[in-house]
Amino acid sequence: MSRDIEKNSPKIMNLDENVSQALDFFSKNPPPNVNTDEFKSPFVVGSGNAFNTGTIIFSGKDAILADESNFRSIIASSNKKAQDGTLRDTVVISASGGKDSVWELELAKENGLKTTLFTTKAESDAAKIADKNIIFKSISEPYTYNTSTYMGMILGATHENPSKIKEFMENLKLPDDFGGYKGYSFIVPDQFMQICPMLEIKKSELFGPYVSLRAFSQGHARHAKFVIQTPEELVISLGQKNEYFGDPNHRWNIDLPKDVNFATIMAITYYLVGKIQSAKPPYFKENIARYVSEDGPKSYGANTKPFDVIVQGSEA
Repeated sequence: MSRDIEKNSPKIMNLDENVSQALDFFSKNPPPNVNTDEFKSPFVVGSGNAFNTGTIIFSGKDAILADESNFRSIIASSNKKAQDGTLRDTVVISASGGKDSVWELELAKENGLKTTLFTTKAESDAAKIADKNIIFKSISEPYTYNTSTYMGMILGATHENPSKIKEFMENLKLPDDFGGYKGYSFIVPDQFMQICPMLEIKKSELFGPYVSLRAFSQGHARHAKFVIQTPEELVISLGQKNEYFGDPNHRWNIDLPKDVNFATIMAITYYLVGKIQSAKPPYFKENIARYVSEDGPKSYGANTKPFDVIVQGSEA
């Protein structure tokens, strides 16, 4: 059945192609500036990689992070701060401006908080509710990829150069038999640890139980993550040379540019995940059409419309 679904689906690019196209797009269409200093001790709310994007954009800031599972309890426990003015802002991050972002904004407003939405959909239901919208342009990309959507927001905060990122990324020379491994681990510099859960999500979306994909900060890697070594796992270290983790003959160290920031780390790691994807059976492509028409929307309620396999961008 899955093969038939794939034949009837729109052409789906791999993640590495998506990253390259997104960087090209942002080279010509710089995203709006994100000034986190304008928010006073905000709630920052998002689901999945929207949550992780919030942790990146507000890294080092006085912010309270929440997602769809704990926002109700966190806002209830912070009610006193909201009443005395210590807490007055809520930033909701949602690429689509739908799903959970709608009730999250409504709840924040019910508690007297000023609301700002980061989204790519200016006409979305959430955009109609928020006090302020910051709209980020994006390209069309497969459902769940959300590469340009969140990369644009991150670039708005870090102001990295997309052209330089792409040049560095596409000059990487993959190790021999890169696609032949059963597992892959990324080790990223400690200051970019918020990228790791984004990669864990990509593992679930693109590979499910079929390919091992792990990600750790350099500090976390020291805590027994590599007790078991195997030549069937490639350990990819960004920045600091890896001298300890994984089979010594199956380590790949990538030196980073001096001006590296979150968007660069996101682009490099997503690009390499896409290279893994292209080397493996098309697990995502065989299953995404079923998911967007059946499992995914039904989990939000019987009346939820099917999702699109290809989410239209706002580039036009």
